[in-house]
Amino acid sequence: MGLGNPGPKYKYTRHNVGFLFLDYLRQSKIKTCTPWIEKKKYQLFEVLEKDSSILVIKPQTYMNLSGEAVINIAKEKRIIPQEILVIHDDLDIDFGRVKLKFGGGAAGHKGLLSIISCLGSRDFFRLRIGIGRPVPDSKISIRDWVLSPFSKLERDILFEIFEKLIEGLEIFLSLGFEKGSTFINSLKFSSNNTSKKVDL
Repeated sequence: MGLGNPGPKYKYTRHNVGFLFLDYLRQSKIKTCTPWIEKKKYQLFEVLEKDSSILVIKPQTYMNLSGEAVINIAKEKRIIPQEILVIHDDLDIDFGRVKLKFGGGAAGHKGLLSIISCLGSRDFFRLRIGIGRPVPDSKISIRDWVLSPFSKLERDILFEIFEKLIEGLEIFLSLGFEKGSTFINSLKFSSNNTSKKVDL
């Protein structure tokens, strides 16, 4: 499940990096993806694998109510928290870095707070995509920062990150959390290693 806010005005904002990753995933896996299914509280498609499928979900409840979408589909599909991976922005990780972890608190992230509250559990996986914090002297509030758009250069770097994250998630799904997190947590990107240009 990638977190974000629905609607075109939020599409390229930092808070929507979970949505952006799912869009990139769909584009890269298009031959094995089902069409989008529209539900009241979420959008859904499946990535079809050899002997299983992965449900890919965008909540349509706005960030602060993300848990309503999570609990809705968890009940419908009989999914336990330990089978859920939430992809979200993280202020405490520098832009260009990503972290895969299991469990823990919400660190003030409203989407995670909602999910923990609705599930009644912290025991789910999180893929934390760093967006960093605004420069201290900029006087930009955290709210304005997370709702500000990525620059074109930052978007190019993001798509480089997304490409490697797909590889990392495949390792995670096939070889387990330890190997997947070792790969993902070692990734680091900057404008110096950006070559691929993608537009969504």
